[in-house]
Amino acid sequence: MDKESVRIEFTVNNKEVALDIPADATALHVLREMLSLTGTKEGCGIGECGACTIVVDGKAVNSCLMLGAQLDGRMVTTVEGLATESGLHPLQEKFMEGHAVQCGFCTPGLLMSSHALLEEKENPTRAEIEKAIAGNICRCTGYQQVITSIETAVSERLDGENR
Repeated sequence: MDKESVRIEFTVNNKEVALDIPADATALHVLREMLSLTGTKEGCGIGECGACTIVVDGKAVNSCLMLGAQLDGRMVTTVEGLATESGLHPLQEKFMEGHAVQCGFCTPGLLMSSHALLEEKENPTRAEIEKAIAGNICRCTGYQQVITSIETAVSERLDGENR
């Protein structure tokens, strides 16, 4: 390790990772280029589009604005961490069923913003959903299908808990 690199250890998608990274690498670079977690997309590179959204310690974060060194000691979830061996995450299912996916480029970021919200709030209001995805730009869907899909996932989760 030279003086321009940094050693980091963190958990990504429930797996412990230890890496030597360039000191100036973004979290996006670490995930995509060093760990091959390419579900996290690079859109604008300046934190305006939300395509690179990941969840760090329970909060939605634009990975293009976060230094890779800031991942050290953290719990990170990317879109690859949503599905399990038994199938897709309910949000992923509802996005597909609700036609909230068109070109798909923004979908990972929207899913991660939604996931962070649903981890924080059991039954978010429509306004809270809109606020949670406000940092995610989608040119294809018009957002209505996205919001409806999130609401459906919430409703089905609550119905399942009440059985």
